Amino acid sequence: MEDRIVELETKLAFQDDLLAQLDAVVQQQSMMIDKLQLRVERLEQQLQTALPSMIKSESEETPPPHY
Repeated sequence: MEDRIVELETKLAFQDDLLAQLDAVVQQQSMMIDKLQLRVERLEQQLQTALPSMIKSESEETPPPHY
């Protein structure tokens, strides 16, 4: 009976350690996701401001060579 208790306590200690490690990974990933979301938002804003100046109107476009 004592051996079983020791084994269970050992398993519990390993699980506690693993849980702490996994929690740290989840926190890091959450921070990375937040940073990536900010970067995507900034890129979207930059793209929206750049696109109108990069696209010519139909009257400014030259027809393709096959016309």
